[in-house]
Amino acid sequence: MNIQNLIRPVIKALKPYSSARDEFQGNSDAMVFLDANENPFNNGVNRYPDPQQKRVKAVLSEIKGVPTSKILLGNGSDEVLDLIFRAFCEPNQDNVISLPPTYGMYEVLANLNAVEIRKVNLTEDDFQPKVDAILEAADTNSKVLFLCSPNNPSGNSFSNASVEKLLNEFKGLVVIDEAYIDFSKEKSWLTRLEEFPNLVITQTLSKAYGMAGIRMGICYASEDILKVLNTIKPPYNVNELSQIKAVELLTNKELTKNQIKNILEERSRLISDLETISFVSKIYPSDANFILTKVDDATKRYNELVEKGVVVRNRTTQFGCENCLRFTVGTKEENEELIKNLLLISKS
Repeated sequence: MNIQNLIRPVIKALKPYSSARDEFQGNSDAMVFLDANENPFNNGVNRYPDPQQKRVKAVLSEIKGVPTSKILLGNGSDEVLDLIFRAFCEPNQDNVISLPPTYGMYEVLANLNAVEIRKVNLTEDDFQPKVDAILEAADTNSKVLFLCSPNNPSGNSFSNASVEKLLNEFKGLVVIDEAYIDFSKEKSWLTRLEEFPNLVITQTLSKAYGMAGIRMGICYASEDILKVLNTIKPPYNVNELSQIKAVELLTNKELTKNQIKNILEERSRLISDLETISFVSKIYPSDANFILTKVDDATKRYNELVEKGVVVRNRTTQFGCENCLRFTVGTKEENEELIKNLLLISKS
């Protein structure tokens, strides 16, 4: 596949903005910077941040086993996804494909960028991709296929065979959203990044790494794809404080490992406890840090929980999720509070 054939003509012709820090190469500690019209008095944040986030990428490269040249960072994964739309999807001409029920921002970004979104629902019984239907829905203007695996809100991972067939036969980019991969028993598709020129993998520091507050999303892809995205990326899209905090917490590998282990243990315990709730009729398998459950009346139970000070997610309006609530796995104390209130509601 020739990635150049997927790029919007206007993006091909675009001359990227070159920031002052992009132009400088060398040891910044030994230099006097008078190039970017900054306030010269040091307070820790008076200088513009590294536009390429080299320190963060170096740590991620070590953790994930991916060269820094194949890593792009964004102001949350939503910025990464938006860059993909703007680089590859011609407004009012191209289309993308998503698989409901799934992450709602794919549709929001499609609408924002005036790109048609074609929906091919997952199977109702086990939330798996309908591969043949997806390929049939695609045409020459289908630029991106979004696969959220583990999927939000269902929590399951897509079968490797289905994903591989789509990577081989879909003629556009295949974006695998792995926001929850660190909680899954399945391997990340990062292990096969080199095999597929159209593969784009997005991850985040918001979930397993506990950094939702700094808004940092990650894109892994070929150098050809990232060259395009870097062309349109805002020059200083990840602020200095976020970069500092990311390096600090990413290098504390034992902390992350222990927190993931705790969440997985709590997930198992929470599933067992949910089985005792009379109005819970089904608990879906989960490879994520949340559990999708079917109840008798999702809106009623959601409101009852809110009244008791517990906020969960009502997913009843999503395809295949009628009367479903999604429970994030919290701390032991938070999960006990949830179960306590569910038991109280069930007896009322």
